[in-house]
Amino acid sequence: MLISAELLLQYHRCKRRPYLDIHGDFRETDGANDLLIKLQRDKIAYQKTVLTQWNSLRPSYPQGDWYRGQTATIELMQQGVECIYHGVLLTQYSDIHLHSYDSLDTENEDFSVSSLLDFPASASVSPVYSDLERYTLLSRPDLLIKKPGKSCFGDWMYFPVNIELGKRPKQEYQTVAAFHAQILAMVQQAEPETPWLILRGKEARYPVDLTKAMPQMHRILWELIQTLETNKAPEIFISRQKCNLCHWYSSCYAIAQSQKHLSLLPGITPVRYTQLQELEITTLESLAQTSPTLLENLPGFDSQVACKVIVQAQSVIENRPLVLPVRNEISTVAEDNLTTNGSTIASEMNQQQNLLLLSPQQINSLSFTSSSSDIFTAPIELYFDIEAQPDLNLDYLLGVLVVDRQTNTENFYSLLAEKLEDEELIWQQFLDLVSQYPHAPIYHFCVYEYDTVKRLAKLYHTPNAAVQPILNRFVDVYEKLTQNVALPVESYALKAIARWLGFEWRHPEASGAKCIYWYDQWLKTGDRSLLEKIQSYNEDDCRATRSVKDWLVNFFAN
Repeated sequence: MLISAELLLQYHRCKRRPYLDIHGDFRETDGANDLLIKLQRDKIAYQKTVLTQWNSLRPSYPQGDWYRGQTATIELMQQGVECIYHGVLLTQYSDIHLHSYDSLDTENEDFSVSSLLDFPASASVSPVYSDLERYTLLSRPDLLIKKPGKSCFGDWMYFPVNIELGKRPKQEYQTVAAFHAQILAMVQQAEPETPWLILRGKEARYPVDLTKAMPQMHRILWELIQTLETNKAPEIFISRQKCNLCHWYSSCYAIAQSQKHLSLLPGITPVRYTQLQELEITTLESLAQTSPTLLENLPGFDSQVACKVIVQAQSVIENRPLVLPVRNEISTVAEDNLTTNGSTIASEMNQQQNLLLLSPQQINSLSFTSSSSDIFTAPIELYFDIEAQPDLNLDYLLGVLVVDRQTNTENFYSLLAEKLEDEELIWQQFLDLVSQYPHAPIYHFCVYEYDTVKRLAKLYHTPNAAVQPILNRFVDVYEKLTQNVALPVESYALKAIARWLGFEWRHPEASGAKCIYWYDQWLKTGDRSLLEKIQSYNEDDCRATRSVKDWLVNFFAN
């Protein structure tokens, strides 16, 4: 079986995906994802930009023939080529003496990376893995760069470099870098050299500390092979930020829905789910009946989070919105509990401590006092939403819906930068527009709009005296809702909430990710229909924000 760096990377992100990629039925996979295709193209383009720094050669071999690829790569290494692009390196799993690395003490001052090359076989290895020759490890680092040193090739050696679109040296990047370094060390018969990550941030070249990354890589690799050897795919956990680009998403999501899996509950992270599993809390019903006291000291929880996820489970079970407890009432009920038990209330007891004294039934019975006094119906209201192109650091569409209840009119303003240099123009248009309504609240969903206005003001040297009054009028509908109400939804994204309320977007396939792809295509093709789709989606986002805000006003009033 072939174990590639890509398989290791996917396991780092999701334990289930590599199993499905090896053993799954690909008829159940989703079609091509436009945003994923764009990211792949962007990575290739970035690699080509980086490659201009080196005079590189690429090994020639038939596509997919890794053994001939390795032969061609080694020939280049033997010649002492300065830089090799997408070389192929192979080694047998058994050859690196990979066994149980839990006993390696990386904190010991005698530990060295070279010890990972000749670590002796462990008696704790399960017999089921005795035929280690079945596993071939495939490494294809973006670059192999020559440097002075001793190897089987002569007075030179190579170290691996990976080129990533990210701006931070994520742990998953470092794990893959260690994988490349280990296999390279076996091929050139020399101790692993420090690999590099070339990123897009300020710290463009990041050296990977192998004393930390190598042991972790070996453990993850060992776990991956154990997982692939089983007869059952690992348990599902839906994490939309990581899962949305995966071709198994629809299949996994359908199974999670049929199971009413707790990962579909807002607020349940992998860390929190692990803690709940250890307490045998694996269903919505069991979580809804849990006392916050049981959860408050667990990793990933505190008293406030514990209460929130319990109310969230109750909301989903009852299929209705439920108010979240108010601080002063939590204290009152908790004090009654302590008084009934003959206990004394310490004057310094804070709200979090009081929360722990409530039962699930008391949490659910608390009345509601809105902490969102700035959610109200005004004579004129503005609804604001932005579309951005993250890889260009460009906010190209500032959409503003003006609702005038006095004249019973609505007007949508689509301030669009058709090219990159127009961002300053639409920023000034935005300032001019909102200044026409100096007393109107500016409603938005999540913090991005607020942060972006601050960024644009700084970028284009807008005086604080002009910007701060505008920022003072911003009201984050997401923040007000999530601080006060639990809804029977799987996500507190705008789409999930607005659709629960019955709102629908005109283009069902439209999304923030789609707009990134569409704008990228607009810049390449000049197809104006793509801009029209983006503008339509942006307007719908503004109107969806209004629908959520109006619902909140009515909910608070009742």
